[in-house]
Amino acid sequence: MTANECIRGRRSIRQFTDKPVSRDVLAGIVETASYAPSWKHTQIVRYIAVEGELKDKIASECTSSYAKNGEIIKSAPTLIAVTFIKNRSGFERDGSFSTPKEGGWQMFDTGIAAEAFCLAAYEQGLGTVILGIFDEAKASALLSLPEDRELAALIPIGYPAEEPVAPKRKSVEDLLSYMES
Repeated sequence: MTANECIRGRRSIRQFTDKPVSRDVLAGIVETASYAPSWKHTQIVRYIAVEGELKDKIASECTSSYAKNGEIIKSAPTLIAVTFIKNRSGFERDGSFSTPKEGGWQMFDTGIAAEAFCLAAYEQGLGTVILGIFDEAKASALLSLPEDRELAALIPIGYPAEEPVAPKRKSVEDLLSYMES
């Protein structure tokens, strides 16, 4: 599969079969995703694979603001909690910010890594969807995250039980502009 095929073929999957994701396959996906670029090579992203009762508890107790996300999480055999180590990406060693973006680089790096994870999963025949609407404080507590970590997203992962069609994309003319001096 070429990078072009992978990027164009990957879809957000919201319904999964009950076939489990093997730990070896998941480890391979994380290894591939570890090659995602990060601010000064800080590699702040950490993944937590959640299964069983804890996964279902997160689905039930952390998605009341958007119940559909709870259904998606319950449908997937595994839930990936995408976390990052705080105060590294975009920061200097003395704690000051490197750019006017300040701590925004943390989420930027985490987003890059999350998409790399999803593309690597797709290449292995797995489906994913990046979820952002959930009770972050409650989910973080259920995951017993240490103080130096922040939960950025939840990614249900499993074998797809659907084949969604690609939504319409904006034209290149809408997305790309040129400037000359």
